[in-house]
Amino acid sequence: MQGIWAALTLQAGYNAGLVAIGATLLGFAAGAAGAFLFLRKRALVSDAVAHATLPGVGLAFITMVLMGGDGRSLLGLLLGSAISAWLGLLAVEWISRKTRLPEDAAIGAVLSSFFGLGIVLLTIIQSMSAGRQAGLESFLLGSTAGMLRQDAILIAVAGSVVVGLVWLLRRPMTLVAFDAQYAAARGVNLRRVDLAMMGLVMAVTVIGLKLVGLILIVAMLIIPPVTARFWTERADRVVWLAGGVGAVAGYVGAALSASAPDLPTGPIIVLVSAALFVLSLFFSPARGVAAAVQARRRFQTRVHRRQGLLSLSRSEPIHDPLTLRILKGEGLIRPDGVATDEGLAQAAKIARDERRWEVARAVHHDTALTGRYDGLTPIEDVFTPDEIEDFDNRIGGLRVVGGSA
Repeated sequence: MQGIWAALTLQAGYNAGLVAIGATLLGFAAGAAGAFLFLRKRALVSDAVAHATLPGVGLAFITMVLMGGDGRSLLGLLLGSAISAWLGLLAVEWISRKTRLPEDAAIGAVLSSFFGLGIVLLTIIQSMSAGRQAGLESFLLGSTAGMLRQDAILIAVAGSVVVGLVWLLRRPMTLVAFDAQYAAARGVNLRRVDLAMMGLVMAVTVIGLKLVGLILIVAMLIIPPVTARFWTERADRVVWLAGGVGAVAGYVGAALSASAPDLPTGPIIVLVSAALFVLSLFFSPARGVAAAVQARRRFQTRVHRRQGLLSLSRSEPIHDPLTLRILKGEGLIRPDGVATDEGLAQAAKIARDERRWEVARAVHHDTALTGRYDGLTPIEDVFTPDEIEDFDNRIGGLRVVGGSA
């Protein structure tokens, strides 16, 4: 526990602190940038971008070796992966725009082609004398074990730049993600904004290659926005909540990884993100499973209560155990099943409201009003007291006519 606390309070060493800060900024940038793709319903683009980076890493390594270097410069490898990812994005965009193939088919074609080329290049690199100890496999799943201080600083600075770009471009991207047709009507260039979104995703993917890896970076782009969606209905809040979820996952994951000698940083960050997703899935107040179960129970209780009161008003026996338990719990019937005074009063009101709704449907032909009747909505929530009094008068008039007949 002391090791975990030391890592969480940035006391586990200078490099561990830099990695944690870099992972936090990367997580925020990934969550915020991924939110735009999630809201735009283009989450698969992040998968294509991630897999399209691999051939760029391989080609950058080969190029640096041929130029006399050792090929391990992180800046050079990230530059190569950025160029490769951008070409992949342009290929997806061109195929979707110029052919009849849907976007998901274009993504699948580009993803598999680029990833296959990357695997071939990695195989060639392993046969090179300089490539046997290159460690390029760390770009698949991420690794901070051999990360230098300048590497951590590069990730932190680049993550900060992406966060700044998300802030500057948030308005047009939010507008396009929320309602593309409305954005186009207002003169927003949809193609440029989409390319900007994908460019930010590409930047996050490239920055996160060393820390999380091209396979797991997709989770950093998708899980935080999905998690944030459980907590709000507003698009702008989804973006910043997703950034917050990603930042927490990055910081906690990096700290947990630093607290133990053999815990991989990338998978731990993704597992923390998944844990936050599961908590939100079950316990978010509006869209969570627990809230849905509770709402269903409340609805079921209201239905059984109403049916029980209607039976009391008609002097009918009640046989359903749940209905009996609910009425007994509210003190509407005694343990022997006989209605209490409160139960009789509530039953009379339910019966009276049923008659009121019958009159309302006969008087009003506005389905916006009478169509709200579901047997559970109180009539007082739909009609004014004067209207309800008029219904009661009509009911009384019908009784008089019936009595005189």
